[in-house]
Amino acid sequence: MREAGLVKLGHVALDGTKVKANASKHKAMSYEHMKKKDNELKAKVAEMLKQAEEVDAEEDARFGKDRRGDELPRELARAESRRARIRELKAELEAEAKAQKEAAAKDDHDDDSPPGPTPLPSHQIPTKADGTPTDKAQRNFTDADSRIMKTEDGFVQGYNAQAAVDGANQIIVGQALTNQPPDAEHLLPMLEEVIANCGRAPDEASADAGYFSESNVLGAIERGVEPHIATGRRKHDQPAPTVRGRPKKGLTFKELMARKLATRRGAKIYSRRKVIVEPVFGQIKNRGFRQFLLRGLAKVRGEWSLITLTHNLLKLFRARLALAAPNAALG
Repeated sequence: MREAGLVKLGHVALDGTKVKANASKHKAMSYEHMKKKDNELKAKVAEMLKQAEEVDAEEDARFGKDRRGDELPRELARAESRRARIRELKAELEAEAKAQKEAAAKDDHDDDSPPGPTPLPSHQIPTKADGTPTDKAQRNFTDADSRIMKTEDGFVQGYNAQAAVDGANQIIVGQALTNQPPDAEHLLPMLEEVIANCGRAPDEASADAGYFSESNVLGAIERGVEPHIATGRRKHDQPAPTVRGRPKKGLTFKELMARKLATRRGAKIYSRRKVIVEPVFGQIKNRGFRQFLLRGLAKVRGEWSLITLTHNLLKLFRARLALAAPNAALG
């Protein structure tokens, strides 16, 4: 792509979209409800077994012991399987919470380790001080890797699909998918993905307020990228801020970034974000992609990779036609 001149990394815009998983949010259960439901089903199974034994004893007395059926009643079988699945998910939550605590303790002792690529974020289970899940920690029965995520249309059971798009032809130059709802932790690994894919850093990167943090601003600059990240949302009827004179001393990173985006140059660069990356998600969804078909983080990442690949094939085809058109006219 670089040799063909189709990707010009002047301006790259980043954004994320929440995509519905192949699972229902109504199939999610909290850790507290798991414990409660497990006890309820345990009592229910015990009561049903007691009733079954009483019925068996009565039938044995009436018809003889050799005339008894072996299969479990349907209701009892369902209660047993339901309880087994709840206990399985409960154990997974507890194991993941324990692994989180051990990883955090290891990181505290490995502060002198050499830096490497910024890892993609992963949703962290809310835990108590002892490392056990809090009562509100959840797990979905259908797709355990998916998470409840907030969208403009409400809450969905889904994943956070990320894309970094070049400003020249709306080609996706970096993509990722996680189960971490907030966007902020994705900015630096996404920039590293762009650099790895394209062999160089973009001149500028823009992102909405969900990506703003002091560490993201510094991290982008360290990677040779000039960041243009919104510091907050402005109401529709609120006029754009104006910049007069030199900046005051002692401004915070957030105040400096807000001031930068209020300048004529900064506002012009940031305004391009919505026409670079936001239409890409619209184009993908208008082609019929509204929900993942596969389940599990690894498989869904592969599916999102395939979706972004097909988007790029269309964009590259049209970009090549545009490059060929002037040559055809001259020939």
